[in-house]
Amino acid sequence: MPATQMKQRVAFRNILFATDFSSAANSALPYAAGFARSFGANLFAMHVKEPANYALPPELWQNVQDVCDSEMQQLRAALGRDFPELKPEFVEGEGSVWSALAVAVKEHKIDLIVVGTRGRTGIGKVLLGSQAEEIFRRAPCPVLTVGPRAQSENERRGNLGSILFATDFGSASHAAAPIAVSLAEENQAKLTLLHVIENGGADHLSHPAQFLESSERQLRALVPEEAKIWCAPHFLAEPGNAIEKILEVAERTHADLIVLGVHKPEGVAGAVTHLPIATVHHIVAHAKCPVLTVRG
Repeated sequence: MPATQMKQRVAFRNILFATDFSSAANSALPYAAGFARSFGANLFAMHVKEPANYALPPELWQNVQDVCDSEMQQLRAALGRDFPELKPEFVEGEGSVWSALAVAVKEHKIDLIVVGTRGRTGIGKVLLGSQAEEIFRRAPCPVLTVGPRAQSENERRGNLGSILFATDFGSASHAAAPIAVSLAEENQAKLTLLHVIENGGADHLSHPAQFLESSERQLRALVPEEAKIWCAPHFLAEPGNAIEKILEVAERTHADLIVLGVHKPEGVAGAVTHLPIATVHHIVAHAKCPVLTVRG
């Protein structure tokens, strides 16, 4: 019996695709649909619009609604054409992006959010930019983000042959580890577990061999013995810059997915959107595959 059947396994049953109808969102759509098809999940496509400004002439705000309706119709047509086996539900929200998404996540029992982003230059501007860090940190479920350099073929989207899980051994990473392992089991994929030893640490400089060995032991402890039968785990502890090393190993292992843990929001409400660009943003902006983030 596969290990995925012997213990609780990842089961994405309800997937929410958040879209602002941009080219970035369009690039994420095949991944959302591909994951829904692979997991037999329900797919919800959601657009969050700003409230109508009735102080403006009626023809102006009505035109905005007409454009939105047209974009939604095009989305329906694209899904029906490319993924006829899916029966997606289309949802419209209003107000702040995260507030609307949070309501949809709760109402539809969403266990995976899929978004697209323009990358570093787009962060700080629109739905899939300025709101990205808030979604990463506040979503109670995993978030799959498709950056501008993701290059999977259409037929491969949603299929995982190689998964990279990068960990700093913090609480967020420990929350993400079971999902990375379970996804590898589900797809019988190659799983690479990576710990990057940041340059400048006194411990690994004075005792490099012991430090690497200790890191590898911690990596191995993240994968249950029974899971090693159904995926092919590789354990890497390497020195370097975390962002550069994660991207380098992802390319080296031909990763179809990068899995990362993210920390819970801290401080006053809303402050998360004013933090410096997080490591995850840099990785999303440059990775050639989607990035799955799991909140710790």
